[in-house]
Amino acid sequence: MFQNNVKPDSFKIEFKQAKDWLCSDGSTVNHKPYIKFLRTDIESIFKSKGIKDPYLKERLIVAQVYPFKINQHIIDLIDWDHYHFDPLFQLTFPQPGMLLPEEIARIEKMNEANATREEIAQAISDLRSEKNPAPANQSSNRPMVFEDDESYECEGLQHKYSNTCLMFHKNAQTCHAYCTYCFRFNQFVGKDKFLEKDSDRLHKYLSQHTEISDILITGGDPGTMKSDIFDSIMSPLTRPEFKHIKNIRIGTKALTYHPYRFLTDPDADATLECFRSFIDQGKHISIMAHFSHYNEISKATIEAVKRLREVGCNVRTQAPIMRYINDNPLVWAKMWEKQVEVGMIPYYMFIARDTGPQAYFEVPLAKALYIYQEARKKLSGLSHTARGPSMSCGPGKICVMGREQIAGEDVFVLKFLQGRNNDWTDRVFFAKYDEKATWIDQLEPAFGEKEFFFEKEYKEIIYSKTVKEEKQCQTSLV
Repeated sequence: MFQNNVKPDSFKIEFKQAKDWLCSDGSTVNHKPYIKFLRTDIESIFKSKGIKDPYLKERLIVAQVYPFKINQHIIDLIDWDHYHFDPLFQLTFPQPGMLLPEEIARIEKMNEANATREEIAQAISDLRSEKNPAPANQSSNRPMVFEDDESYECEGLQHKYSNTCLMFHKNAQTCHAYCTYCFRFNQFVGKDKFLEKDSDRLHKYLSQHTEISDILITGGDPGTMKSDIFDSIMSPLTRPEFKHIKNIRIGTKALTYHPYRFLTDPDADATLECFRSFIDQGKHISIMAHFSHYNEISKATIEAVKRLREVGCNVRTQAPIMRYINDNPLVWAKMWEKQVEVGMIPYYMFIARDTGPQAYFEVPLAKALYIYQEARKKLSGLSHTARGPSMSCGPGKICVMGREQIAGEDVFVLKFLQGRNNDWTDRVFFAKYDEKATWIDQLEPAFGEKEFFFEKEYKEIIYSKTVKEEKQCQTSLV
């Protein structure tokens, strides 16, 4: 915060100091400053733990393709005596199996041949392009803003479902650490970025679309944003012309990757006060917290959750089901149970999107359904709020509801939880049971149908949207 001195040509900077957190039980959560580690630090991290990793060369190559970042908080949570099998190590450190052996060999050969930086960068870019870096037709979700003298696409917004708009603020373009399975890895390497430079376009678009009730601030991770940025987004939404905006969702992994953001960081108090003020004016905030394993629920996390709830925020939890990390019903049951115990609401179990290192982490739909159902059996109804296993694909959120024998055919029972066409929501349909399928496009319609009921209309929606935007852009240039 800047404060003017008496002399007009001078100023002083007043910094708020980080502070430890005193818990209600009298114990203390010591502040841990945010210290990040990148690809060039991987070897030194292993050395600091007395480890000679046999796959170091492969990990460094994988980290050239998929972005790597971790911080001290996560390093301290990893069981380094058994790091190969530790879920948080799998969650954050590059794994050799995330690339094919021949892909690793390709980059290794170029490194050994002293290829130029440009040649290696091109090879890495080509590899990324082969990994379906923009799944679920995300670019088609960018909306248009129409004004009297111009029309333009909002690069940092997505509007796929009628009542929800996503915003990717320029200050939310990174995370406190990167998940190895991140489906937005392309965002961090500067390709096809979703980025909104300020809040003006968001507010202009919302004023033109009163069907929107919810805004999801996402990224990257908006948990990296400062309080003044949150305020610039949220405060205008309390004005009468935005009475249709009821809910702000904040998609973040800060509660696990850097819980001190809401607890002891210098900006924590101001951020919580911003949230409180927004809620006091009749709006609602849901923290859409990303938890992959119960080992992420540290004491600092629990205290940060308490503090968010005290100002009126709900905390809802979600994560994809991933091999090596949480592909076990006991993990999900224990995680959901702990979350409910401290006031969080289990919200979604997702299927790994068909992007990036999916082949390494993917869990077949049949196994995911088994894990989901077995986990629920171990818990009371309070923990049954999590929906899933759900695929966030182009047509919408499709949930695997069960497996049944119908008319002599073994089938998956599927249901739209959300649809690009709102009329698809809650529509039930059927696919042939397949032990190996991991995504909707690997499933075949049941009962001899040639295609699923939504496929023809979905293709028409995508095509008509593209044609309409092209015509509107051409008109605005005339």
